[in-house]
Amino acid sequence: MLPVEQKKSSERLVFFTDAVVAIALTLLVLPLTDLVPELVAEHKPAVEAVTGNWSKIISFVLSFLVIGRFWSVHHRIFEHVRSYSTALVRVNFLWLLTIALLPFPTELIGAYQSERFTVLFYLGTLLASSLCHTAMVFIIRHDPQIRGDAEPVSDETFWNHVLSAAVFALAVVVAVFVPSIGYYVLLLLLFPARIALWLRSRRAAR
Repeated sequence: MLPVEQKKSSERLVFFTDAVVAIALTLLVLPLTDLVPELVAEHKPAVEAVTGNWSKIISFVLSFLVIGRFWSVHHRIFEHVRSYSTALVRVNFLWLLTIALLPFPTELIGAYQSERFTVLFYLGTLLASSLCHTAMVFIIRHDPQIRGDAEPVSDETFWNHVLSAAVFALAVVVAVFVPSIGYYVLLLLLFPARIALWLRSRRAAR
């Protein structure tokens, strides 16, 4: 059994995590705000901040939504947490590292778009973040001291995380050969939850 900090609730860890995510979301917009002085210096109309930077705007919106989704998933994971172990804290910090790093590959996407290194860097960061989620679910699932009186992590939730990580891994593999298609593989993220439900229904029918 992993050592658990019994006298400390998970709230402090959750609050710290929320703060880091909020900062990462804020940093995403900085490359867009930096465009304004450039436009002024070049005496260009303000509308070109939008019309001439669609790729940066799209990458900003995409990453904002991605971080928002990851935060939402993290929030649901910690609904099963009442205390925390050293292992959970370490994996949570690794997850925060991926979130804090994400604005960097996002800015690269805005500048280099479908270049292989840029796509792999971006998708690899998302894969690392998803793997951290999966690891946290595994730790919580196998350590009842962390859960306390919270509801146990269901098989459906566990497989949803495993399948989501598999989709990110597939996106990275595809991007190695065809970088421009790697992003579209992420559309498969619409299916893991449904597959997990199907697996649960099959298991219940046995």
